[in-house]
Amino acid sequence: MSDDTSFEQDVLTELGDDRLQEIADALGTDPAAAQAVVGETVSTLSGSLRDKAQAADPAEAAEVRQAFTAEAPLQGVATLGGGLGGLLGGGVMAGMLGKLSRPVANAVAKKTGLPVATVTRAVELLIPVVLAVLTKRAQKTQRTGSSGAAPGAAPTAGQGGGGSGGGLGDLLGDILGSGKK
Repeated sequence: MSDDTSFEQDVLTELGDDRLQEIADALGTDPAAAQAVVGETVSTLSGSLRDKAQAADPAEAAEVRQAFTAEAPLQGVATLGGGLGGLLGGGVMAGMLGKLSRPVANAVAKKTGLPVATVTRAVELLIPVVLAVLTKRAQKTQRTGSSGAAPGAAPTAGQGGGGSGGGLGDLLGDILGSGKK
């Protein structure tokens, strides 16, 4: 079982049966099919975050670094009401997830054959849950210090690309799981 599956399982656990049914209703399907869409969405979203962190454009990598290392970067989960409008008060990470939601919905729709608008609604319902899981994982990572940096400390510029030297790549690995190599 890969760490991506663990991240997906954490999202499904946080989601719970009621919210999974809500997503199933939005998709016009049953909970088992909704769970498959959730899995595809979580995988695509975590891959998008990794890609953005390793982007050739230093500004994109810096945006991910800021989202994961800022003082209390993932606060505001309790105030999210669902839908992207609720993300406005959710901090840096919520804003980043909001930006990624459309490309992720397009990719998931393409893979699943579902209409983009339908998948977009499911992604909107899922983002606050993903944010909650990221928050818990980031707090755990900061408590254990497994990223090699002090809690809240930004990696140095030489560490931004997810290379073998630690920094952002290790932090993302700790929070999202090591991913597919």
